Amino acid sequence: MLEVLSLLQSMYPEAVTALNHENPFELLVATILSAQCTDERVNIITQDLFPAFPTA
Repeated sequence: MLEVLSLLQSMYPEAVTALNHENPFELLVATILSAQCTDERVNIITQDLFPAFPTA
């Protein structure tokens, strides 16, 4: 797993995401939500969702 991550980081050093997140868990939730709607909509929803359920 670490080898794959290292390879991806070397291949895409400038990679960014449009999803707003502060930790890996928030990124995971945002990624799951983005499968059903746009990243823009996910960012609107998670703006209230993450503070309401910080340890979910």
